[in-house]
Amino acid sequence: MLAVTDNGTGMDAETQKLIFEPFFTTKSAERGTGLGLSTVYGIVKQSNGYIWVYSEVGMGTTFKIYLPRVEGSAEVRSPAPLAHAIERGSETILLVEDDASLRALDRELLEGMGYEVLDAPKGSEALTISGRIPGTIHLLMTDVIMPGMNGKELAEQLLQSRPNMKVLYVSGYADNIIQNVISSPGASFLQKPFTRQVLSKKLREVLPRPESDVTRSSDSEGEVNG
Repeated sequence: MLAVTDNGTGMDAETQKLIFEPFFTTKSAERGTGLGLSTVYGIVKQSNGYIWVYSEVGMGTTFKIYLPRVEGSAEVRSPAPLAHAIERGSETILLVEDDASLRALDRELLEGMGYEVLDAPKGSEALTISGRIPGTIHLLMTDVIMPGMNGKELAEQLLQSRPNMKVLYVSGYADNIIQNVISSPGASFLQKPFTRQVLSKKLREVLPRPESDVTRSSDSEGEVNG
């Protein structure tokens, strides 16, 4: 059993009935998404566990998570496979992430792989940047849940003026939960946290290789086989 207790404002009985519902929140649109406790509930249930909550207004809240006891010895795991080589690129990526530290880290990763990066902390600034850039933006890499304008709304607006731009949604929420937000044809998704190898592989899945690269690759293969 894992117990977590706080001394916050607490919840009345009616609020407690709804706390595990997806997208239910008592916070403003800029501060909450209503997916946190829904995600916790899903993980606990998938693990054949149970989550219990007790709260009183003005007295705080206690959550207790019960998980099945594991019988037997620990599983012996094989060594992790060697990391795949980093795949590089040179395309222009518009990065939108409201967390400043994550945005700086993502930019460093992308630039380290050779990409040109434009970054913005929210959707409105991303639209402004796109309007100032006359050249091609090959990919929009955007967080899904952001203050003011979510990632899907941003993508829909940008695609009106840049229909050939690819879109990669990024989120810390599980794929099966966030799909309710981003469900649209051709949407690609990457779950946080991710490694540099996983990011580089996903980018090359989403972005088509330039024709010249494909031709060089085919010529090289022919020489080796010959």
